[in-house]
Amino acid sequence: MNYRMLVTVAVTALLLSPLGGDAAEKQKNNADTYRLLNLFGDVFERVRADYVEDIPDQDLIEAAIGGMLTSLDPHSNYLNAKSYRDMQVQTRGQFGGLGIEVTMENGLVKVVSPIDDTPAFRAGIEPGDLVSHLDGEPVMGLTLAEAVEKMRGRVGSDIKLTIRRGGREPFDVTITRAIIKIKSVRSRLEGKVGYLRVTSFSERTDKGVKEAMKKLHEEAGGKLDGLVIDLRNNPGGLLDQAVAVSDAFLDKGEIVSTRTRQIEDTKRFNARPGDLAKGVPIVVLINGGSASASEIVAGALQDHGRAVILGTKSFGKGSVQTIIPLPGHGAMRLTTARYYTPSGRSIQAVGIEPDIVAKQVKLEEVDQPERRRESDLRGALKNDNGEKDAKPEKTATRRDYQLERALDLLRGLSMFPRGGVTTGG
Repeated sequence: MNYRMLVTVAVTALLLSPLGGDAAEKQKNNADTYRLLNLFGDVFERVRADYVEDIPDQDLIEAAIGGMLTSLDPHSNYLNAKSYRDMQVQTRGQFGGLGIEVTMENGLVKVVSPIDDTPAFRAGIEPGDLVSHLDGEPVMGLTLAEAVEKMRGRVGSDIKLTIRRGGREPFDVTITRAIIKIKSVRSRLEGKVGYLRVTSFSERTDKGVKEAMKKLHEEAGGKLDGLVIDLRNNPGGLLDQAVAVSDAFLDKGEIVSTRTRQIEDTKRFNARPGDLAKGVPIVVLINGGSASASEIVAGALQDHGRAVILGTKSFGKGSVQTIIPLPGHGAMRLTTARYYTPSGRSIQAVGIEPDIVAKQVKLEEVDQPERRRESDLRGALKNDNGEKDAKPEKTATRRDYQLERALDLLRGLSMFPRGGVTTGG
C-alpha cells in the first residue's frame, strides 16, 4: 500500500462519522476531501522520491502538520515531544531560556512581554519588540515553535537577538540564557495601600494571591485603604487560574464565558462568595503587554465595577487554546474557543480599554544651577545643635508614573466614607 492510500485510509473513520446535515451534501464534501488527501499523498511521495536530499518521513509529516496548524491563527501550532515537555515544565513555573512570552507577526517573532526578573527583562526587551534575527540567522521562514527552540539552550550560553523597535534602526541585544524561575505573585505595602504584582498565570498563582493578600492584611493591621493589582506585561497563562484570581475579588456574578463553534458547548464561570480585598477599592494596572488571562481578570473586575482599570490598552488576545496530546508524538495546541467578559464583549484584537488612560512616562530631575545658601554667607551663625551643612546629593531615581497615579487615586478614595464612592462603572 502506498503512502497516499495510507493517508486516505487513516481519515476514513472521521469522514464517515455522523455529522448531521444533508446526506448528499455530506457525501459531496467527503469526495472533495478524498481528492485533496490524494493530492497530499502525491506531493508527499514525490518529495520522498525526488527531493535533492533524503528527509526523514517523520520530519515531513510533522512539517505538514505544523504548517496546517500555524496557518489557522498565531496561537495554534504543533508541539513535538520535546516542545511538549518544555511547555509542561513552563506552566509549572520553572524552565530554561530568556524569559519572554512571544507570538508571530508577519513572519517575525513579536514580544508579548518580558517576564519580571529574567535575562530578557534585565536586558531591556520591551512589549511589541520584533525579533528579526537569532544569532545572525533570519527568523523569517521559521515556525513559532522553531524560533522558541532556538532561543532556548544551555544555561549560561549567550544568544544575540536583532530587535526592531518603533521607528528605530534595528539593533542587537546579547542575552545570557538562565533557568527561569517564575514567582508569579509579589506583594508589598505602599503606606496603607496594598500592591499585588501578578507576572503570569501558572499552576500556583491563585495560591500565591491568597497568601499575599493574607500577608498584606496582617502588615496593614487589617486596615488596608485600597489595593493595586499590577497586570502590566503579564502574558497570561492558564484559564482556570484567571478565573480563580478573578473570583478572589468578586462576591458573585459571571467571570468569563467561553464559546466554541457549537453553541451548546458554551461554558460560563461564576464567582463564589468571598472577597479577599474585603471591599476596599481596587485599581488594576494594564498595558500593551497584558494579554489573555490578564485580560480576563481585568475585564471581569471592570464589568462588575469592582475595579478601576488604569494604564494603556491591553494586548487583545480573546481566544482560548486547548492542548491536545498526541500519544507518542507530542501534542497540538489548537484554538478552540473565544472568551467573553461578563458584559458579553469580546476583546479579540481590540483589547481592554482602561477607565483612566495613563501612559508610562520618564520622569527626570531637572538640574538646577548651584545657588548660594545661608551657610555660604560671610559671618553666618553656626547651628547650635552642632549640625554641619550637608550638600544635597543628586540621585537618579526611576519612578513608576502609572503606579503613582494608582496610589494617588486610592489614597484620595480613602478620604471618603466607605460606600460613598464607587470604583467602577
